[in-house]
Amino acid sequence: MTLIDSRPGIGAVYDALAAETGVAIDTALVTSRLGPPLSVELANWFPAERVPAMVDRYRGLYASLAIGPSAALPGAVSALEAVHSHGGSTVVVTSKIARSAWLHVEHLGLAVDDLVGDVYAAAKGPALAERGAVVYVGDHTADIAAARAAGTVSVAVATGPFPADALRRAGADVVLDDLRAFPTWFADFSRPREPRGPRGS
Repeated sequence: MTLIDSRPGIGAVYDALAAETGVAIDTALVTSRLGPPLSVELANWFPAERVPAMVDRYRGLYASLAIGPSAALPGAVSALEAVHSHGGSTVVVTSKIARSAWLHVEHLGLAVDDLVGDVYAAAKGPALAERGAVVYVGDHTADIAAARAAGTVSVAVATGPFPADALRRAGADVVLDDLRAFPTWFADFSRPREPRGPRGS
């Protein structure tokens, strides 16, 4: 829920899993708390010994059910363009496996330069640091932990499971209502600052 509203597609996959297995899954609840790894969510609905098989089945259904219904969030395209217009590059670092994330990016034609999948929270830090990230944008408190682990500026958007106040309390450096505000913020952030003179000058 940072660049893409994947809730309709993910809901469709969980509905299919429920129909196949006979397990009652509250799809609305699932899609209200996206972010943690797939195995964590599936463990709420299936016994531990069934979770690996359900992960495989979910991923088998994903390409056919989850990509088409998902859409870019307002401001996603302009946010990526803003980074490129200032000479930067864009990387998606996500708990979703890379092949599924790339399907979304390619389907929506998003200008993403690099993508790392299957990492969550502070475990995203090394991937961000290795790529020289200076800003990390996310919708989850775990994304704030990722930014901290990478030593980047944490920009949080209130388009996911957490409202703006919760993101501020979790320590985000910047909180935006959605990505439509990002280009203006990023232009100011990228503006060269004059060095301060000696104290008292």
